[in-house]
Amino acid sequence: MTRRENADKFHDECGVVGVYGHSEAANLTYLGLHALQHRGQEGAGICSSDGRHLYIEKSMGLVADIFSEKRLKRLPGTIAIGHNRYSTAGSSVLKNVQPIMVNFSLGSLAIAHNGNLVNALELKKELESEGAIFQSTSDSEVIVHLIANSNAGGFYERIIDALSKLYGAFSLLMMTENELIAVRDPYGFRPLSIGKHDGAYVIASETCAFDLIGAAYSRDIEPGEMVIINDKGIRSIKPLYSQKHAFCIFEFIYFSRPDSYIFGNQNVNDIRKNLGRQLARENPIDADLVIPVPDSGVPAALGYAEESGIPFDFGLIRNHYVGRTFIEPKQAIRHFGVKLKLNPVRKLLEGKRVIVVDDSIVRGTTSKKIVKMLKEGGRAKEVHLRISSPPTIGPCFYGIDTPTRKELIASTHTVEEIKKYITADSLCYLSMEGLLKVVTNSEQYCTACFDNNYPVFTPDEKVEQIALF
Repeated sequence: MTRRENADKFHDECGVVGVYGHSEAANLTYLGLHALQHRGQEGAGICSSDGRHLYIEKSMGLVADIFSEKRLKRLPGTIAIGHNRYSTAGSSVLKNVQPIMVNFSLGSLAIAHNGNLVNALELKKELESEGAIFQSTSDSEVIVHLIANSNAGGFYERIIDALSKLYGAFSLLMMTENELIAVRDPYGFRPLSIGKHDGAYVIASETCAFDLIGAAYSRDIEPGEMVIINDKGIRSIKPLYSQKHAFCIFEFIYFSRPDSYIFGNQNVNDIRKNLGRQLARENPIDADLVIPVPDSGVPAALGYAEESGIPFDFGLIRNHYVGRTFIEPKQAIRHFGVKLKLNPVRKLLEGKRVIVVDDSIVRGTTSKKIVKMLKEGGRAKEVHLRISSPPTIGPCFYGIDTPTRKELIASTHTVEEIKKYITADSLCYLSMEGLLKVVTNSEQYCTACFDNNYPVFTPDEKVEQIALF
């Protein structure tokens, strides 16, 4: 299946992992990246330090395919940072794989970035007018140039000066020969947490990375906080400030792994099940069976079934071994792309009134194929689609690869029109009120994709192009 054919789902752009003070820093970083593979599958990289030099290995592909034992041995030292990348359209090339490593007047620096800068193009043009030469099209390289070109006093002051010019989402890991630095933007769009392992510090986008390596969660890095870890211990300063936070609510709905704890140590699986329960309370219907669209729809479907009292089962079986490309046979096969991933269980579905729970609808093309598959292949009597989030009407500019506004079906069609298009017997979304009822401190979340209330700027069609930088 090609990338374009896989475009009817949202994709988070990256995950980051950092380790300080462990003799196997690169190996632990590798394992952490493996746990965060869901956050990006285009490429991955690790940079390490032995106290004198920085070493870097990166490539296109999946973590397990990139980092052989031989390659990890080329990453010595007790400090390391790593990055998984899912690129935005048009930039899936090796030069954009992170970490980015540079040498400048104050020494060597490597950086790994999760997020998206809404003023990246503007900053890039300013830097180029001052003589900066860019090696990639990644907005993360803008941060490196801002630090290198800063006229502020010391190293930390340069970092703070550079960060003060950024607008948008950034959960950053930086490292020199002797220290690890982590920063989270003042809105806190993307999660970033600190853990401990055998006296070493571990930082990661999600706590599931801690679980794999046996690290214990300590706390979240706070919005606007910069954490510095070196031989003097751990130090925290808060150079960036915003009057409000804007945690990405889609981390709970789809992106983060169900076993992770994010945004104040809330469990993702619990939140998703509660979204399903709320969905059942808001949109009940008589049916024989509740099934999820695997895998992301499973927790919400379980919550829906528990709340409604309707039996739960797996009516769609997912093939977990589909590669990123696939040769389609010359003879046309109906719904070939979806059939590669999903197949209905006819014995379970035949003659049944089925409730199908999914996390979101993007373009609607996949939902349409699933409904037809359940009716034609599974011979379901009725198919009722329930979505555990509100209609998605706006693109994201803060680190999620989303279609443009006109490609989002809910931005141009009513719920009834979408129902007719996907040929479901009924279609209901979770309400915005229901969504915010499930999370704690609901005023701290970014819900721009559902209500066009963008916390950093008011988007227009011109600004939408930033998401493709």
